[in-house]
Amino acid sequence: MTKSVGSVVHCANRAIDWSAAGRLAALAAASLFLASGAIAAPNAASAAADDARDQRIARLEAVVAALQQRVEQDAVIGQQNAELKSEVGDLQAQVADLKSSTASQIQDVRQTAEAAPQVKFPNGRPTFATADGKFTASLRGVLQFDTAAYYQSAPGIATGAGANDFRRDGPAIGTSGIDLAHARDLKDGDLWRRARIGFDGTAFGAFDYRLLIDFAGAGVENAGELYEGWVQYSGLKPLKFRVGAFPPSDGLEDQGSTNGMPFLERPGASDVARNLAAGDTRTAAAIMGNGDHWFGSLAVTGRTIGVINTGTAAPTAQTFRDQLGLVGRAAFSPKVGDVFLHFGVHGSYVVDAPNVTGPNAAGVTPVVGNYAIRFNDTPELRVDGTKFIDTGAIPARHASEVGLEFAAQRRNLFLQSEYQNFQVNRTDGFSNPNFSAWYVEATWLITGETRPYNTGTAAFDAPPVTHPFKLGAGGGWGAWEIGVRYSDTDLNYHAGAFGSAAAADAVRGGNQRIWTAGVNWYLNPVVRVMLDVQHVNISRLSPSAAAYSTPVGAQIGQSYNTIAVRTQAAF
Repeated sequence: MTKSVGSVVHCANRAIDWSAAGRLAALAAASLFLASGAIAAPNAASAAADDARDQRIARLEAVVAALQQRVEQDAVIGQQNAELKSEVGDLQAQVADLKSSTASQIQDVRQTAEAAPQVKFPNGRPTFATADGKFTASLRGVLQFDTAAYYQSAPGIATGAGANDFRRDGPAIGTSGIDLAHARDLKDGDLWRRARIGFDGTAFGAFDYRLLIDFAGAGVENAGELYEGWVQYSGLKPLKFRVGAFPPSDGLEDQGSTNGMPFLERPGASDVARNLAAGDTRTAAAIMGNGDHWFGSLAVTGRTIGVINTGTAAPTAQTFRDQLGLVGRAAFSPKVGDVFLHFGVHGSYVVDAPNVTGPNAAGVTPVVGNYAIRFNDTPELRVDGTKFIDTGAIPARHASEVGLEFAAQRRNLFLQSEYQNFQVNRTDGFSNPNFSAWYVEATWLITGETRPYNTGTAAFDAPPVTHPFKLGAGGGWGAWEIGVRYSDTDLNYHAGAFGSAAAADAVRGGNQRIWTAGVNWYLNPVVRVMLDVQHVNISRLSPSAAAYSTPVGAQIGQSYNTIAVRTQAAF
């Protein structure tokens, strides 16, 4: 019996590690077992055995009490655990809600940031744009400051000075006759060649626009005039439709950006061609299209903007009918190996020359005397605006020019050339004159950059500046380029011989030949410094001994050299 009770106690002690239900079950079993043992015990049990049993019972009761206390503690802990689990669940729900709310707020902030107007500075140009790109506005500015010196040789066709110096320019700059002074002593000095400010951009995704005002000029600056102002629909790719005032596409050098031209001015061939029915400030409506390797455009053109009604017959007077012209161009630009090629053709046609005189006293508008075509040019530097070659006004209703284009680029070597032919349909009964002009130029970017080809204009832009100029560690020296060009512009027709009078159909516009060598330093995409050295040769016979105050058939041209520096900031 004693052994059995000890076993029960031992089992009860080990039951402390049981679960609450197991502990209660063990306690009930032990109690029943003890009760049964007590009943079965003989009444004659000794006092010692009773004491031992009582001690065991006391120990068992203590164990039972400990188990009951442990059960109660476990119940309390279980309740606390349940409460903690509930609290943890609540906290988890709150964390989930907070995460969801935070994610939503972050998304809202991101969407708000993405939808907000963005400000960028591509190549230094301040540009504002909506997130979807449907609305943009870019500020544009061009500052080109030229300084030049002209080195004229002594007259080669007469001795002495004054009346014996037969160097002349074209028809009068002013109203007092031929300008003799500037032809003899060209202006050394400086000039703001271009000073433009404006903006362009996109509206509603499919419309483009531009507005530029120019305060500079050739020879002297001006008070400011509208240079470009147009709107364009670009929603029918690859076509674009533009109307306003802009230079219609009329050749490689014509469409090349003036901010990136390799020399200070365009060659004479390009300037004479573009001024017939295209050129700067020309009113026009055009359709254009381009792909990766092709370009085409056709424009209907009018006058150049800026004419006013002065009530005189001066070049700035209001006409009685504006000029009407057509300008077209097509180009193809394949790549053969590592050589990029450009082939193009362009042309313009004056459908009707401007009517500058109007009706006579009888109310009739004469054809001869009212309509005229004129070609002239300033020799590829504008600090002095003297025009040495000039056909004068040729009585004509129609005129045309056709040009061929070629360019080749192999890495940092670049070659470009154009040829122009001009035709005039006279109205005074004499033969129709024709003229020609051409140029070839080559450049080498000694720092290794390559001029990018702009498929939208079918012309080459300024080179990128891989290492912008900066003094100190980590700085670069910008991009360096050297170039050379030869141009020949011949505005003579049946000019005749030296010392002879001009034939009735002759046009003694002159022949202009120019060699140019240049060095360009692109400090960064905004700032550039240029140095050009020129040798200019003008050969021209006096169109009229009386009008030009010269002997019959005198040589009124000359040769001279120039050196010029341009400082440019453009974005």
